[in-house]
Amino acid sequence: MKKRVLCLLATGFEEIETVAPIDLLRRAESEVVIAALGGEKLVTGRSGISIEADAMLAEVADQEFDALLIPGGPGVKALRTDGRPAQLAKQFTAQNKLVAAICAAPTVLADAGLLANRRFTAHFSVHNELPGALADARVVKDGNLITSRGAGTAVEFGIALVAELHGQEKSAEVTKAIML
Repeated sequence: MKKRVLCLLATGFEEIETVAPIDLLRRAESEVVIAALGGEKLVTGRSGISIEADAMLAEVADQEFDALLIPGGPGVKALRTDGRPAQLAKQFTAQNKLVAAICAAPTVLADAGLLANRRFTAHFSVHNELPGALADARVVKDGNLITSRGAGTAVEFGIALVAELHGQEKSAEVTKAIML
């Protein structure tokens, strides 16, 4: 049975942090459902690249998923204001499902109360808000949480998600295929 991943998308998302993990997860044969928060399925990222979501979040929020993927970028502000991403992160954590956040997105996890006594990293721009962030760590796994620093670590982050959901053998296969 395919692993299902819910990826949240809001205007201003960081394109690399979204596309790289989705691509790697799909190479590993995960079903990644891209869900838009706002009123339209076509969502524009911070660098002007638009991605068409598979669905609106309201349409898929109650479906079963194995993991939650929250990309970073300026769009994180909308994710935090909306509140549903923090609620989903709490729900996934309570069910011991994987929750992954990159760049500024760990602030959503902080809003959900999920970072206390946990190891995590985040983009330097939010370290003042997340004083426990590991500044030198590129990707951090702590239990069911995986966090990463930003666009420059997006491929490593994606590979970590593949390893967690599909195991080391599949991770090695994907890593070899992309020549990492």
